[in-house]
Amino acid sequence: SHERIHTGEKPYFCSDCVKCFKTSTQLKVHQRTHTGEKPYSCSDCGKCFTTSTDLKVHERIHTGEKPYFCSDCVKCFKTSTQLKVHQRTHTGEKPYSCSDCGKCFTSSTDVKVHQRTHTGEKPYSCPDCGTRFSQLSNLKSHERIHTGEKPYVCSECGKCFKTSNELKVHQRTHTGEKPYSCPDCGTSFSRLSNLKSHERIHTGEKPYVCSDCGASFYHLGTLKTHQRIHTGEKPYSCSDCGKCYKTANEIKVHQRTHTGEKPYSCSDCGKCFKTANELKVHERIHTGEKPYFCSDCGKCFTTSTDLKVHQRTHTGEKPYSCPDCGTRFSKLSNLKSHERIHTGEKPYFCSECGKCFKTSNELKVHQRTHTGEKPFFCPDCGTSFSRLSYLKSHERIHTGEKPYVCSDCGASFYHLGTLKTHQRIHTGEKPYSCSDCGKCFKTANELKVHQRTHTGEKPFFCPDCGTSFSQLSNLKSHERIHTGEKAYSCSDCGKCFKTATELKLHQRKHTGEKPYFCSDCGISFSQLSHLKIHERIHTGEKPYFCSDCVKCFKTSTQLKGHKRTHTGERKKLIREHRHERSLLMSALTFG
Repeated sequence: SHERIHTGEKPYFCSDCVKCFKTSTQLKVHQRTHTGEKPYSCSDCGKCFTTSTDLKVHERIHTGEKPYFCSDCVKCFKTSTQLKVHQRTHTGEKPYSCSDCGKCFTSSTDVKVHQRTHTGEKPYSCPDCGTRFSQLSNLKSHERIHTGEKPYVCSECGKCFKTSNELKVHQRTHTGEKPYSCPDCGTSFSRLSNLKSHERIHTGEKPYVCSDCGASFYHLGTLKTHQRIHTGEKPYSCSDCGKCYKTANEIKVHQRTHTGEKPYSCSDCGKCFKTANELKVHERIHTGEKPYFCSDCGKCFTTSTDLKVHQRTHTGEKPYSCPDCGTRFSKLSNLKSHERIHTGEKPYFCSECGKCFKTSNELKVHQRTHTGEKPFFCPDCGTSFSRLSYLKSHERIHTGEKPYVCSDCGASFYHLGTLKTHQRIHTGEKPYSCSDCGKCFKTANELKVHQRTHTGEKPFFCPDCGTSFSQLSNLKSHERIHTGEKAYSCSDCGKCFKTATELKLHQRKHTGEKPYFCSDCGISFSQLSHLKIHERIHTGEKPYFCSDCVKCFKTSTQLKGHKRTHTGERKKLIREHRHERSLLMSALTFG
């Protein structure tokens, strides 16, 4: 038998397929492939084999025996063949090469499977759906889709998987093992496929191209997901609400809205999130990292989405339009909020007072009125605010910045809302009307204050004397009567005043400014109230009437003077005035 190794003689041939063998034993074993005979059975599971060697190797699955170990890494194997193939990972030997492309492999099986990529051969077919595969292992994994079988169990968390490879990759989430590292930047990965995709960032290679729009991608999975934009396919549906999604990950994240699961927690503040990406973005609040910057103005952002939205301020792009009124928006969320103006929908309600809001952000800000939370602090003076926009406006007091400029008169303002209100002086627009008297106002706050004249509401109380006011500013002015505070001083003469309005009126004495003009005769006034009184000369209006004699007057001062004729106070004042005058004349005459 041994000499035939040297001579190459194979005297035993198979009568079924004419294949030749060196020994009668080899022929006998081979013939069992034709007869189907498997005379050796496993005493543990009953599985049958054509040779005693195959049975012996199989029995090691039950006993766990691995008698062949690697001298380089001490890894153990069930068969000498497995050990031999493994040792090639250390030596780098790849003795089997593909005749079509020259690629080399460590085992004959690997090259055989590889050659099917050239021939297109897929010899293994699924009996349930007919799908064909080039590898038997791929068919076995596929069949578990139909059977639902997940035979590989994680000993750490009990999660089950269809393949041993899936389990192996999963176990790295527990061990933290990332065996695949990038030779360019050193980033490590738990999966080889993730490394391959990452390496394309360095090479710029995007081998997967969309046949519909020409967009190219780093890996096949992203291309397949992208193609669903064109096909409209959403194969993953939620069992709770029926909503459909393009990817398994999207539905997984969505289902957390039903379960309330937030598996990703911040190590700095403990806040939890539905996705790893949300956590990653949140962590930048603590680190201050803003990796995305605008090439036009250099401004930096924490997310690529924020940058994309910001760039629309430069391009003027507003891709989202309202189907009802045609108003366009740069953000989809702004469009959604706007549409609720038409529908009247207010889906977010406060659990404390029941008040409803159009957006979750409006509700969040409102809830701070109950909790008293003011999370935004000024780094210059320490003042805290319930809204970030309030803080931004406040900070401009310190910097002096007034970025919002009126195109009509050049006046500048700290924030956009004040500019918009100011512009109504030029346009004459008064969009807020009173439902009781029809009077119109420039701002919602002016209307709110006005409506208190109808309701009689005075929600602001003085803690010293109990006097109530309809406006907070009036209360602040009133409190200065008790404190004696005059916080506003004139830079020209040093005179002090309780309110900014009083100071502004006073300064017109120095500047000579008279901004209020009579439309009938052109006379100008420094105060609006003086103009109103003057206009009554032209109109003849006398809105103040005496309750005793029904006589009417143009001003409250005139009415007040008149009332003294009824009380007798006026005659007394006249007598006192005459007496003082006579004393003065006597002093001048005899002095």
